[in-house]
Amino acid sequence: EAMTLYAENCAVCHGSNGEGIGATPPLNNPALLTMPYEDLYKTIARGRYQTAMPAWSIEDGGALSDYQIDELVLLILHGDWGETGDRVVNLGLAPLIPFTTEADPALLEEIGKLPDGATLQTAITLFAANCVSCHGADGVGTGIAPALNDPAVREKTVDEITRVITYGNTGTLMAGWGNILAPEDISALVTLIQRWEEVPSGTIPAPDVPIAVTEESLALGSQLYAANCSRCHGPEGQGTPRAPSLNVKSFLTETSDQAIQQIVTLGVPGTAMPTWGDRMTEAEVQAIVGFIRQWEPTAPEVAVLTRPGGGGPPWSRTDTSTTAPGLMPSTSSSTGTNTADATTNPLTGINGSGQTVLQAILDWRLLVLLGVILSIAFTLIYSGLDALRRMPRNTG
Repeated sequence: EAMTLYAENCAVCHGSNGEGIGATPPLNNPALLTMPYEDLYKTIARGRYQTAMPAWSIEDGGALSDYQIDELVLLILHGDWGETGDRVVNLGLAPLIPFTTEADPALLEEIGKLPDGATLQTAITLFAANCVSCHGADGVGTGIAPALNDPAVREKTVDEITRVITYGNTGTLMAGWGNILAPEDISALVTLIQRWEEVPSGTIPAPDVPIAVTEESLALGSQLYAANCSRCHGPEGQGTPRAPSLNVKSFLTETSDQAIQQIVTLGVPGTAMPTWGDRMTEAEVQAIVGFIRQWEPTAPEVAVLTRPGGGGPPWSRTDTSTTAPGLMPSTSSSTGTNTADATTNPLTGINGSGQTVLQAILDWRLLVLLGVILSIAFTLIYSGLDALRRMPRNTG
């Protein structure tokens, strides 16, 4: 339980293995092993004034019981930080390192043209430097902190939002920023939260860091991929007529873990790629991403699709000899002609003509079904005519 408590409440600041992140001190420091139990307990229970360390005791407005705080103290004094780090990763709670990202310069320039755009620019820069690790790219939220670009948050008053940023939110990971940020900076962040619908998607990207993996998470990813992804993308990610290859050099070298996680979580509208975020936890999605990523060192330059059952009729097959899937299809060649029809998007199954491979398969199946229906119809008509011919004629 102590490792789970640490993963859910402490790893975001102190690191997966207690190594400390940024200005947050490490907990795997041998010097702490000589620190009196009472001092460690008091620090966790009551926090440290004028720092990002909040009070965790229920008696001081925190979320942890005396027993839970005791478990954390024992973890610091006697725990295995290697096992703790694995637990953090397997729960999908490994913190983003670096903590910061940079706003898209082009989009930031466009935002400057909005009313009071300079304030929004300041707030976006502050958010990218201080808030993205918990509240996520574009403020969409993460497993440890809620979304801030939510309409429900925008309905809160200026005073409410200012109070939370300044003093923190008791019983959560949200520490007070009143001693770190100037009042005008906090005011700018409040403006951003209340006007987030005006900020283009992609303005604040996620930090580009690989998703952490363990033996357990890779095993989980393998199981989840086999059960949910292999039917369309192939058992080894080589692709099928239903969906293109994921196990190909161009896709894996050009697509970050964060991009793959977003595609798996949100799906691709208008394609056969469904949304998995409502059926899997964040840890499960990350396990799949980690499993896909481990193909990269041996990924082929050109994908060769798997064709179950002989590959279907000839008209449903696609020529893969020139296919080199990427996240987006190629739209031009050296001769200036459109070559989009020769490519297919990983995870979407869309070819250059806008038709999915699944639709192509359905087309020939419909033809077969139509043939069966017509055959039955002709048989019934013939049987009816034959019955009429055999009926005795009335000669009276």
